[in-house]
Amino acid sequence: MYRSETTVRVRYGETDQMGYVYYGCYAMYYEVARVESLRQLGLTYKSIEAQGIIMPVLENKSKYIAPARYDELLRIVCVIREKPGIRIKFDYEIFNEENKLIHIGETLLVFVDKQSSKPCKPPETMESVLQPFFK
Repeated sequence: MYRSETTVRVRYGETDQMGYVYYGCYAMYYEVARVESLRQLGLTYKSIEAQGIIMPVLENKSKYIAPARYDELLRIVCVIREKPGIRIKFDYEIFNEENKLIHIGETLLVFVDKQSSKPCKPPETMESVLQPFFK
């Protein structure tokens, strides 16, 4: 299992009239956590795409427990529980400044060969950096 953390400060434009984070922004928070999670492993989306592999999202799930609010610093925990195959699943837990769990999410992505548009295995660089977490 691989686990990482990142933080995001809620910007005014991400909130609705009640001052709550608009529900559609959580997918963006997932992406920030996912990108930073890979960066902490020494990988970037840019480097993966340079290898001819793209990673479209197949599924996006969210459970809203409590609202996030304007100017709060959110801590996003991103977890890869299973070794990736053709697909990779990321789980997310979002905590507010009081360390209260306010949101749970999940995204399922697929590795796709950019030229053939067909599913493929993860790039070798990703497999090698994740290997120690899945012994």
